[in-house]
Amino acid sequence: ERPYRCGECGKAFKGSSGLRYHLRDHTGERPYACATCGKAFKRSSLLQTHLRNSSSLRRHRHTHTGERPHTCGTCGKGFAQAANLRQHLRMHTGERPYTCGTCGKSFTHSSNLHLH
Repeated sequence: ERPYRCGECGKAFKGSSGLRYHLRDHTGERPYACATCGKAFKRSSLLQTHLRNSSSLRRHRHTHTGERPHTCGTCGKGFAQAANLRQHLRMHTGERPYTCGTCGKSFTHSSNLHLH
């Protein structure tokens, strides 16, 4: 049963919150705005998704700006992304987590295992 009906278009909803969000389609109301870029959303969950994606874009931007905020404590080499630093640290620790199931040879990067 969908007792909550839109007076504008007739679409029905199970809950009042569904109707409330839907009404914003008609009114254009977007009460949740990103403090960084100003883009506004009708639901807070959509803003949260935007913020997650925006942080990914910020990380990616390091590639183009040359910024390397993640630095190896052993050798001082800098990296744009923390994941790249984690991979680099395996050089110093000797960790080789990717092992070939056929011959047993191990690798520091999954891509090297795939090439093997």
